[in-house]
Amino acid sequence: MNQKVSIKSEKEIKIMRQAGQILSEIMNRVAQEVRPGLVSSYLDELAEKLIKDQGAQPAFKGYGSKKNPFPATLCVSVNEEVVHGIPSSEKILQEGDIVGLDCGLKYQGYFSDMAMTVPVGKVSKRKLKLMRVTRDALYQAISVVKAGVSLGTVSAAIQEKAVENNLGVVRNLTGHGIGKELHEPPVILNYGRPRTGLILKEGMTFCLEPMFNQGDWAVKTKEDGWTVVTRDNSCSAHFEHMILVTKKGSRILTKGTVPSS
Repeated sequence: MNQKVSIKSEKEIKIMRQAGQILSEIMNRVAQEVRPGLVSSYLDELAEKLIKDQGAQPAFKGYGSKKNPFPATLCVSVNEEVVHGIPSSEKILQEGDIVGLDCGLKYQGYFSDMAMTVPVGKVSKRKLKLMRVTRDALYQAISVVKAGVSLGTVSAAIQEKAVENNLGVVRNLTGHGIGKELHEPPVILNYGRPRTGLILKEGMTFCLEPMFNQGDWAVKTKEDGWTVVTRDNSCSAHFEHMILVTKKGSRILTKGTVPSS
């Protein structure tokens, strides 16, 4: 079924750029706190405080079904946890872990969303490579975005990086449109065929978010109903930016520095 993808006005883009900048600064503050021995709930509490200090609201807390809403502001996903890891005082970061940080906020009626994976202390070369390749895939995809390009070309650019480096591309989790809703059309796969699918238009806004596994692509959801993990217990990395499609290319709205590994 075809779903209409919204085109944002200049006024809307201005607000979303502000929302993205706020989130980027918060995410980098949170990432700087990551260290061995830290309880993950501390990162969640910090993210929530920083969001509220900016006059914004957490986008993830309470998201989902009434029976099982997401209980936190920040997703903290460690090692084999792909996404939606729930922070707690019992989840303690250990030397050598890698941790995915994913957060969203609502500001003046519009959402922003961003993710990064960072090392905890000194990590293995293999984990560093996983993070580097996943981050590179995000920027490779961003580099091909512009009005007139097909969405399949963007998805294929992500997949190419995984294939080149023998990593598993998570297939049943996707990027998405964003704006007045946290998740809007289109669904953006992390694999695909060039020159297929939706043709991008100036003013579209969406989140690209490659998720790569060291092993197989298959994942499962834990009993908490949220935490997605690799089926083979291999480590996973996740990076995400919110971007705007322009005539000549794209603009990163969650502008800031995603830490390199």
